Order: sequence, then C-alpha cells, then structure tokens
Amino acid sequence: MQLAITKIANCTLLIANYPLRMIVLIAPEKDIPNEIEILHQLFQEGLEYYHLRKPDKNYQEHCEYLQQIDEKYHNRIVVHYFHELINKFDLKGIHFQEQKRRDCLDTPSDYFTKFDNMFGKTISSSFHEPEQLETCSFEFDYHLLSPVFSSISKQGYEGRGFDVNSIDKTIIGMGGVTTENLDDFNRLGFQGVGVLGGIWNSDEPVNEFVKMNNLQ
Repeated sequence: MQLAITKIANCTLLIANYPLRMIVLIAPEKDIPNEIEILHQLFQEGLEYYHLRKPDKNYQEHCEYLQQIDEKYHNRIVVHYFHELINKFDLKGIHFQEQKRRDCLDTPSDYFTKFDNMFGKTISSSFHEPEQLETCSFEFDYHLLSPVFSSISKQGYEGRGFDVNSIDKTIIGMGGVTTENLDDFNRLGFQGVGVLGGIWNSDEPVNEFVKMNNLQ
C-alpha cells in the first residue's frame, strides 16, 4: 500500500492509496490460436474474473467453448450473452452490456425468474458515462467503465480519463490497460481494471498477466 502526503491547514496527513484489487480479462472477440490452452494457464496463474464475450457465437457454440474449459475454472467465468448458460454451467455470474441493461433492468421486470439459482453469483454491467453509472439504481456487484485510456484492441476508441474518486461504487476501468499505467487507474479511483488487448495482443499473454497481477 502506498501513502500519499496531503497538507490541509498546515497539517500533514497520510492518506492510504489502496492498490487495485481486481483484474477482469475480456475474451478476444474472435477465437485465437491456442486460446483455451492460454486461458487454462491464465487461470493457473490466478485469473479470477474471465468475461466470456463472443458476440458471433450462438448458444451451442458458447456451450462447446465452455465444455473445453476445465470445470474447476467455470466459477471464474462471467457470460455476456445467453445468460441462461448459468443454469447449465456453474459459472461466476452474468454481465449486462449497456443496451441489454436498458432493455431488461431499467424498468421493473421479472428477468431473473428464468434462472434456477442466482445465489452467490455476480451481476455486473458496462457503462460509458460516469453520470449514468452513478445514478443507476440497480445494485451491481461491479461496473465496467470505458474508455479510460485509448483502446489497444479498438481503433479510434479514444480515452477520456474518467476520474471516479467521488463515486461510491465498485468501478473497473477499461481502455488502454497496460502494466505501465496501473497506477493511473488507481489514482483515478478505480478498484480494478478490465483488460483485453493488453493481454491478448501480447506476444506472451500469460507473462503479461503475471506482471500485471504482481503490480496490483
């Protein structure tokens, strides 16, 4: 834990600057060579939050993907599409993309009645405006906010340098995450980072994750 020094009315205060505590890894949109093998290595190295986001895969293809992953790691996987997969696999939780959240949760609904058991599962959502995140009435376990810095995986996705220190919610910063800028996410008030290109675009994704995890 680092300590920041602040002076107020000639008094020097030491303020705890707590390190980031979560790394959320987003799946590559398109399958890459040896993806499942790499993913298993990442789990072995301590990956706790893997967001399965494969927009081009149908329900059956999602099942086939999950069946390739050792069952002991299923409880670290959060699905973005086909939330009903949580009835078939012992997954960590479900994630709402921005439009899905608006369609299903912004007004009272019985959306969750279709799931057998949500006890202990995480519910998260994506946001692109801090104001919408702050005023959202649904109590998500954590929130993905992007883009903080310019995206590595998406061309033209320019960073906006969001400062969320004043928002009392668990917020994970996304966009341009590297081992070099983790301190910047911490300074801006994020409790963790969501990374995609910073890992999957690396020549050594496992080593890159290990370095990032050690810097938390």
